[in-house]
Amino acid sequence: MAELGKGVSAGKLASNMQKKLTRAQEKVLQKLGKADETKDEQFEQCVQNFNKQLTEGSKLQKDLRTYLTSVKAMHEASKKLTECLQEIYEPDWHGREEANKIAENSDLLWTDYHQKLVDQALLTMDTYLGQFPDIKSRIAKRGRKLVDYDSARHHFESLQNAKKKDDAKIAKAEEELLKTQKVFEEMNADLQEELPSLWNSRVGFYVNTFQSIAGLEENFHKEMGKINQNLNDVMVDLEKQHGSPASNAFPIKAQPSDSSPVKANKSPSSPPDGPPHASQETKTVNHEAEAAPVAPATLGEMPAAAVPKSPSQPSEPAPHSPEAAGSEVAAGEKLSKTETAGSESTTAAVQSSLPAVVVETFPAAVNGTVESSTAASRTDMPPGFLYKVTAQHDYAATDSDELELKAGDVVLVVHFDNPEEQDEGWLMGIKETDWLQNKKFDQGRGVFPENFTEKVL
Repeated sequence: MAELGKGVSAGKLASNMQKKLTRAQEKVLQKLGKADETKDEQFEQCVQNFNKQLTEGSKLQKDLRTYLTSVKAMHEASKKLTECLQEIYEPDWHGREEANKIAENSDLLWTDYHQKLVDQALLTMDTYLGQFPDIKSRIAKRGRKLVDYDSARHHFESLQNAKKKDDAKIAKAEEELLKTQKVFEEMNADLQEELPSLWNSRVGFYVNTFQSIAGLEENFHKEMGKINQNLNDVMVDLEKQHGSPASNAFPIKAQPSDSSPVKANKSPSSPPDGPPHASQETKTVNHEAEAAPVAPATLGEMPAAAVPKSPSQPSEPAPHSPEAAGSEVAAGEKLSKTETAGSESTTAAVQSSLPAVVVETFPAAVNGTVESSTAASRTDMPPGFLYKVTAQHDYAATDSDELELKAGDVVLVVHFDNPEEQDEGWLMGIKETDWLQNKKFDQGRGVFPENFTEKVL
């Protein structure tokens, strides 16, 4: 029994080898033009449509998986953001429980959205593409059976056209021809019916897939909009609890840390390099006011920036010629009456305009300090420094000239040595930690995708 089994296996193996040899010989003869080849243009068009449909479906599946990966990344980013809000939300602040509930609802909504995309889009896509491998193998098998049929047909014709005919061989060749023809036609008929049906089904599948994605995304954004509105309401209530924006918001940022009433009317100290431009303009205007007689009404209408003068900055008398001394004495006598009559209105105008002078001149000093500090900080940056970005996602470098990024890394963006080498969507930079530790610019810099980062304002 064992020998019989071995004999059957050996015989089957020999038969398969003979078929392969015959097919190879037939293909060579067809390519050389010594044997005609059975062709079916309609079926070949169906095969082209099948290959196109498979390519498009595979690309759609790949892009859908990328979309799901992005949704998951956005879920993680949103989750970290809400967790940060929970950490900084102090227990005595209004709406702490509501903020926690909002964070929980946001996480559940993202999870539900991702799962529904998998169930209604990705799994359906996998099922749709799952039928292609079997059909592809049947198309290849149909091609082999067509070669067998052509080979049997040519063998039968050669026996019939031979000068010395052998009826036994002709009968056997005819039987083999009919057998191969039947097998080929059965497979061909099935594929001729199935391939056009598969090709026409693609439209309905694409419609259902994108309708599902669009509906899920629409519902997701609608529910997320409600959650964001609730969060905005909580922030409004928190703002009301701690005062209106006008009382504690942006003006404080532009004033000194000690904002007591005593220092509110005091001119800011000058930077080390010299007095600000606003103080110089104030001195000039004050000298002009002393040199020319004006009416009390004119003093009251003077611009706020020109009236006040810091007590810490005494005016220096301008040089006078002996000829002008007499005229100045006369002008001083006329001004004494004018100043006495309008002293009250002038004092009121000065007091009312002092805050405006402080607000107007102080940012110049602050901006000067900020600009000088910014300039000083830029001297410690790498050559060609532009701005900083923060990595929002991990990025694995795929080439030696790319940067390996982890979420949270700070990167110093610099100019490309050759702007023509910059690809769209890519930046050149060096990690801030590498620059501060090693100062090795050429060894540490590399390119990275811009959409993985966010610019630091």
